[in-house]
Amino acid sequence: MRPARALIDLQALRHNYQLARDTAGAKALAVIKADAYGHGAVRVAQALEAEADGFAVACIEEALELRQAGINAPILLLEGFFEADELALMVEHDFWCVVHSLWQLDAIEQTALGKPLNVWLKMDSGMHRVGIHPADFQAAHQRLLNSGKAAKIVLMTHFARADELDSVRTDEQVAIFQSARSGLTAEVSLRNSPGVMGWPSVPSDWVRPGIMLYGATPFDQPQSVADRLQPVMTLESRVICVRDLPVGEPVGYGGTFVAERNMRIGVVAMGYADGYPRQAPTGTPLMVDGQRSQLLGRVSMDMLCVDLTDVPGAGLGSRVELWGKNILISEVASSAGMIPYQILCNLKRVPRLYTGA
Repeated sequence: MRPARALIDLQALRHNYQLARDTAGAKALAVIKADAYGHGAVRVAQALEAEADGFAVACIEEALELRQAGINAPILLLEGFFEADELALMVEHDFWCVVHSLWQLDAIEQTALGKPLNVWLKMDSGMHRVGIHPADFQAAHQRLLNSGKAAKIVLMTHFARADELDSVRTDEQVAIFQSARSGLTAEVSLRNSPGVMGWPSVPSDWVRPGIMLYGATPFDQPQSVADRLQPVMTLESRVICVRDLPVGEPVGYGGTFVAERNMRIGVVAMGYADGYPRQAPTGTPLMVDGQRSQLLGRVSMDMLCVDLTDVPGAGLGSRVELWGKNILISEVASSAGMIPYQILCNLKRVPRLYTGA
């Protein structure tokens, strides 16, 4: 059996969730969209359901998968609904709904619902992706109240640059949000993972931790809360072939790496078809039998090469950690010119094995 696999530490996941909630001093929706950032949404939800205040996913398809798996906790649809006919399913399964556009508000007003919805009314405070314009926010809130179709309204926005700790944009967005919602009595949700970790003074009754649940930092610099995260996923494989490479010989497609000395290289059963980044260059860190080493040459679809020259005990069958508790995914992401979110969401083909259930 091919040795590539992803080990998912559910105890580390629970630690990170509690860290998010305790740091924020607020209720926390665990964001498990995109199959829990590659970790497996159903298993992640099952591991957190006993302690989580609820979950957040992108769309109704992701939410239905959780309900069908027996998850009864609150589930928020972060993109709300795309067609008015989804409203009946939302009521049936008791999904919470983000309303970010006036057409969604129109649809709610015009649809006969079996019972009122829990609505999270989203303001565009400056990200300019989705959200109600600040000038229209009070009126949208009043329309929801007048419709009688909102059992509860939570006010929310999303930060564009909270991962930049020296940026003034987050404070500017908070000011815009607070001004536009002045006088409205409701719970608010402003903070995602970087907001929870880096912006403790921002008020938020609900927080929405995502990347930090999985033990990865959203920052490109050291940060005190990030230092307490525990990586949840370890991507590993084994050396399946060993070669002696004379000085001057190239490795892999395109011959982008040429040996500057006599070397031992290992071929590892891991490639971009598994989600390992193809653009990761020579020198990207990995670990062989507990010792740090480096990637050599281009990543292939199913294989990559690793330097064994200074790991004399390594050979056929040696364990290779691509990222995890020793090789942080942020290191790999930085080397590849990517972000941890992107790499985790790209994981595919490799089986996931769960521990700490």
